[in-house]
Amino acid sequence: MACIHDTRIEELYTLEETIAGEIFEGVAYPWEVLPKIGEFIVALGNKLPEERYEKRGDNVWIARSANVYPSACINGPAIIDEEAEVRHCAFIRGNAIVGKGAVVGNSTELKNVILFNKVQVPHYNYVGDSILGYKAHMGAGSITSNVKSDKTLVVVRAGEDRLETGLKKFGAMVGDHVEVGCNSVLNPGTVIGKETNIYPTSMVRGFIPAGTIYKRQGEIAAKRD
Repeated sequence: MACIHDTRIEELYTLEETIAGEIFEGVAYPWEVLPKIGEFIVALGNKLPEERYEKRGDNVWIARSANVYPSACINGPAIIDEEAEVRHCAFIRGNAIVGKGAVVGNSTELKNVILFNKVQVPHYNYVGDSILGYKAHMGAGSITSNVKSDKTLVVVRAGEDRLETGLKKFGAMVGDHVEVGCNSVLNPGTVIGKETNIYPTSMVRGFIPAGTIYKRQGEIAAKRD
């Protein structure tokens, strides 16, 4: 049975696959770093080597090997890591780390996020107050909903466990190699374990165990070997 331990950092993420590995030191759960992202970016950005990263504007660092389309809008603090691609009309609102080889696509909006290396959010996605693990992919139109409709603080639920986060804004913690189907909504406080597939047009909440296929609420199947 799923328990709150399954939502810990080491169960979800490969920390060697992000420039932001140090932000996770000393904390147990990944959402604990959400309030620290902006300050961390400024401290890290000022230490990045100038031969590989160019500072553009106010606290925006972009790797010289990254491909940023002229129509993209990037507000700081932000780091766009090496060989990342930020496409036409992408909107990065600030407090965002885009990992090596990641893709931020057409009309995608990011806010207070960490995208690990090779994450893909390529088509009309909204990702706010969230962390996406190595090679996670969000299908076209899929989003993270980061504020509850009643504006109360977000709670993470895993099995019978319930953990208060103290956060009003908390989208989703998406583990390594997760595939989120097109037009799905990840509700506030969603945590998805590694190697999991989410069916298209799903409404997801709570903890989804690693290595499963989410079909709909209450119907989750283990992947076959």
